[in-house]
Amino acid sequence: MFVLLLILVVILFGLGFLNPIWWVAAAVLVFGANRHGRDRGGGWIRDDGSDLGGYRDYENRRDRQDRWDRRYSRRNRARWRREDRRDHERRG
Repeated sequence: MFVLLLILVVILFGLGFLNPIWWVAAAVLVFGANRHGRDRGGGWIRDDGSDLGGYRDYENRRDRQDRWDRRYSRRNRARWRREDRRDHERRG
């Protein structure tokens, strides 16, 4: 889809040297494709299936970060060190 759109834009740009209205048509096509891609959450330039936006994605990243911070906070690291010391004392 991207390649077909790119070819069409190049053709319209080339025709723009004959009549400038084709440049306007190419610009409108690029603008429309870009806006449509953003509404779907990525854009036609980013065809890797990733999603740039959306509050739901932001919430998911924030929640994952909060869980990471709680799990690996300083308090927990100190507890792990104590447990490691106890394990080492039991072995030795």
